[in-house]
Amino acid sequence: MLTKVLTAIMLVIFFAVMIGIGIRCRRHATDVNSFVLGGRSVGPWLTAFAFGTSYFSAVIFVGYAGQFGWNFGLASTWIGLGNAFIGSLLPWVILGRRTRLMTQQLESKTMPDFFAKRFGAPYLKTIASVIVFVFLIPYTASLYNGLSSLFNIAFDIPYWVVIVIMSVLTGIYVIFGGYMATAINDFIQGIIMLVGIVCVVAAVLAANGGLGGATEALSQIPSPYVESAGNAGAFTSFFGTQPVFLVVVVLLTSLGTWGLPQMVGKFYSIKNEDAVKKGTVISTIFAIIVAGGCYFLGGFARLYSDNASIYGANGAVMFDRIIPAMLSTMPALIVAIVIVLVLSASMSTLSSLVLTSASTITLDVVFSKGNVTEKKKVFVMRLFIVFFIVVSAVIAYLKDTYNFSMIAQMMGVSWGALAGAFLAPFLYGLYSKRTTVASVVVSFVFGVGLTSVMLLKSLGVIALPATGFIGFVFKTSLHCGVFAMVGGLILVPLVSLFTKKPDKKKVDEIFSCYDRTVEVSVKDSIGNN
Repeated sequence: MLTKVLTAIMLVIFFAVMIGIGIRCRRHATDVNSFVLGGRSVGPWLTAFAFGTSYFSAVIFVGYAGQFGWNFGLASTWIGLGNAFIGSLLPWVILGRRTRLMTQQLESKTMPDFFAKRFGAPYLKTIASVIVFVFLIPYTASLYNGLSSLFNIAFDIPYWVVIVIMSVLTGIYVIFGGYMATAINDFIQGIIMLVGIVCVVAAVLAANGGLGGATEALSQIPSPYVESAGNAGAFTSFFGTQPVFLVVVVLLTSLGTWGLPQMVGKFYSIKNEDAVKKGTVISTIFAIIVAGGCYFLGGFARLYSDNASIYGANGAVMFDRIIPAMLSTMPALIVAIVIVLVLSASMSTLSSLVLTSASTITLDVVFSKGNVTEKKKVFVMRLFIVFFIVVSAVIAYLKDTYNFSMIAQMMGVSWGALAGAFLAPFLYGLYSKRTTVASVVVSFVFGVGLTSVMLLKSLGVIALPATGFIGFVFKTSLHCGVFAMVGGLILVPLVSLFTKKPDKKKVDEIFSCYDRTVEVSVKDSIGNN
């Protein structure tokens, strides 16, 4: 009873704040630039937290932390650290400043529009928009995963009710306030995530005899992945039970952020040079605590192997149930905090995804040509936000209720397809004047094509060898996603060597944004005297 009361109070306060911010920010979301990019004047704290909360959703806390913690043990913490340094620090350092400068130079507000203007090929906008639409929707639907099992700890309510609550509340503040409302709410939700993960890690360790006791207990569990006698200790070893697979997971979940439109889009709106520097540090620290904490917590999953609730009807481990099982015996306050934490993580990512989808379709497809008033564009964008939220909610409900394998597999390949298609062209587009239109098309085809083959294999439509190089590439959607990204990084410069060079004058003009002379104060530069 106490858990229900505390959770209800915290949720009411949480919902009221989210809606209030959305309504308050409405007056600042009157044109496309302010609605989509916050006027390109968002500070480091809001941008860093928006980046982090868009990155880490309930999928990580409830699904991935339990799944990879069960498979790798404490070595799963490397995934969180990889997310922090490869997925957060490096994008800020390598992409942040250049993205802000070039997208402003091109007057680009979306990733498809960037491709079209950067490479002088309008059709790239259409192709990229279709890829975003097809693969971002199932990814959006995956955000609802795991919410039901957590809410059932405090409330006995149907899954569809949870979906409706999350959808409606997210829709209200995004529709009213646009990017600025999303960024402010992301900041609040990020603080909740930071406090929540620290509390739950401390509580779980305390319940298992502290860090030393929990680690010792975990070290006594034998690993089914190590074929040797006396294989206890594998789940507490430095690189875990499956080091190669661990590297694959780190690369997909970390490198993928470099090519996801909802992630790099955060760099479009950052205010200035100082904000980039501060945001880099803030974002990295946030990722270390949230991602590192989630996967470190999941590393103790095997301690709950005797909990019947984590197993399905066929006796298989249901990974989405592991973290809820950890929390089932926790104090009421911890449970309430975690429920709000997971809801925050899901809503922040959902808001980012639907705003990205709606702005892409509105600006790059519906109003790609012709003079249309800013007011009309914003209105249509709001309609598409409603559309994408409704579609994602319906897909999530159908997947849970009828267990559609197509939806489940689409969710599995969506991250790899988006990152595989976009990462290389975007990265090289910022740095290389030699990158050609043909290489961009090849990257699109390769990324989507490879993951589509994986999708067909998962659905049983086609059969592929289980061994050798092909077997390794298509072993899982994670393996396939990594090869899609790495393959794109190789193919784009290679194809650019053998295809028509871009117009030098036009490219030089685009890259001139990096050469402009600006005045800075003495505190930023000591000069050459």
